[in-house]
Amino acid sequence: MILDKLRNNSICIKIYSYLKWHERFALIKNFGFRYKCPFCGYHARKMNPIGCDFKVIYEKEIVGCGRRFAGCIKCGSTDKERLVFTYMQSINFFENPNKSILHMAPELNLSKQFLRHKFKEYICGDYFAPGYENVYPSYVKNINILNIPYSNEYFDVVICNHVLEHIENDLKGMSEIYRVLRKGGFAILQVPISYITDKTYEDPSISDPAEREKVFGQCDHVRIYGLDYFDRLKKVGFEVEIVSDLATRYSKYGLNSKEKIFICHK
Repeated sequence: MILDKLRNNSICIKIYSYLKWHERFALIKNFGFRYKCPFCGYHARKMNPIGCDFKVIYEKEIVGCGRRFAGCIKCGSTDKERLVFTYMQSINFFENPNKSILHMAPELNLSKQFLRHKFKEYICGDYFAPGYENVYPSYVKNINILNIPYSNEYFDVVICNHVLEHIENDLKGMSEIYRVLRKGGFAILQVPISYITDKTYEDPSISDPAEREKVFGQCDHVRIYGLDYFDRLKKVGFEVEIVSDLATRYSKYGLNSKEKIFICHK
């Protein structure tokens, strides 16, 4: 986005040219065969560092967050969105576009793929915080996960990738997803999770962003999910399927070997 603005401003043409040259140099410098991004097809010897670095992440062994080398140098995709895309590819999801999909807090690279395949209906939604209404792409609608404005059993698939850890009333959010999902459909409901913790830890009294970083591992997280996450999903009616071998089967995609994908069936 920044580069586009620079390109359209004649005063900044030299700066834009320098940045584009710098990008091209980085792609040449980091070219290799250890990784291949499934979105842009770039082959790399390493990936860029992404994520936060807080003590609690390592103490609780929270999978799905933390500082890690998992960002594509070319398109910026993360391991979290590559995981969902890889799963969809593994089940040949894109071969049948006759589906209605709800994608909450849509990741840019992932949403581009869904838009390109022209599904029957592809709805992108996110909660527009005050002052941020104009930062979303035009195809993203203002949708509160606690009150999804669609009828019962409307969608064939719901994607909610690392969202519920931000929602105070997560059971309400899960229930809404279950409500709008048709029978026989499925939802992908990824969250950061500690497999060494039995019970999810949350404390509504902790609202200061700096304190949340120390306690939950990120300034806008409100809990650390434990193994009872699956009980929460089952409580609202889901049957949970866990797929754990994608990082092994697609070893060049730079997936997190510890992150499993949660397929929630209705």
